[in-house]
Amino acid sequence: MQSSTQIENYFIEPKVKTILLIEDRIEILDNLKEFLELEGYNILTADNGELGIDLAQQFSPDLIICDVLMPEMDGHEVLKNILDLKMPIKSPFIFSTSLSEKIDRIDTLKLGADDYIVKPYELDELLKMIKVWIDK
Repeated sequence: MQSSTQIENYFIEPKVKTILLIEDRIEILDNLKEFLELEGYNILTADNGELGIDLAQQFSPDLIICDVLMPEMDGHEVLKNILDLKMPIKSPFIFSTSLSEKIDRIDTLKLGADDYIVKPYELDELLKMIKVWIDK
């Protein structure tokens, strides 16, 4: 796992779709990374929002999945920062969160996210969502 102050040297397989996972809970981050790598995706990981923004700028992933409730910089701030970049990233952005009220979903999508998945979710449900957004 990379530290929050340093970007690892990633090897990105050409022609393979790349997903950036931004999640502060390391066990969730590691499990998602392993699952999605087995599904054939390149995976970038960030355990905080600042590192996630740096990786998004450096690699322009095909999809970003970001937790909402994180310390220091929450997912809403991450999305706002990515949307405000001088060279905006065109990646679909999915929030992953335990916030399950309808108003939370509406407010989050108003911020500019493309989709929203509520934890806990089945990995197959997430995989279907990923395929929909990556194929667009």
